[in-house]
Amino acid sequence: MPGSPRSGGAEDPDEALRAVEALRAADPVLREVIDSVDGLGDPRAGRPHDQYGALVRSIVGQQLSTRAAQAIYARLIERFGGRPPTPAEVLDDDPEALRMAAGLSRAKVAYLRSLAERVLDGSLRLDELEQLPDDEVIAELTAVRGIGEWSAHMFLMFQLERPDVLAVGDLGIRRAVMVRYGLDKLPTPAQLEAIAESWRPHRTLACRYLWRSLAATPAV
Repeated sequence: MPGSPRSGGAEDPDEALRAVEALRAADPVLREVIDSVDGLGDPRAGRPHDQYGALVRSIVGQQLSTRAAQAIYARLIERFGGRPPTPAEVLDDDPEALRMAAGLSRAKVAYLRSLAERVLDGSLRLDELEQLPDDEVIAELTAVRGIGEWSAHMFLMFQLERPDVLAVGDLGIRRAVMVRYGLDKLPTPAQLEAIAESWRPHRTLACRYLWRSLAATPAV
């Protein structure tokens, strides 16, 4: 079901409390997860606040551990004075020099250049994404070389703050569900969708609790 456009911003405390209580009532397993977590923290901590910067950070972090992604991103922004580069700066930089300075793969440098080109030529209009439903945002973003469904889901969750996004391809979510729901192996996307059906329309919040629960979950 397509999600509704929702602008970012501070969430109303009463609305947040109602969402938590709805999740606790909908799923007894998730209730235990919620009760075991000591707060969620700021979901945008350490993330760029502008949409272009958020996509740059997402491309850099794809298929990397959190620590490796943070280190490479830190080297990238250091090259540009401690901030994310603009599209023009990415395209003006020498690709090989950029790769070596930040520790990026050649593929990721190509992805960053593809993103910059699409923003500059107007084929990706970042200022219009907030007005689109979730499925159309995903379609717009995944048209960019190097941005897949996972990155689009992260953008919806943390940049646009959409409330009902399920990151079916995220390894952390799948691992948390496997452990908490007593599965023998990681759930498939279809299995995860079925388990998460009762979490609607608060699947983003459920994912955040599951991610947070991993800190207290033994490695498997």
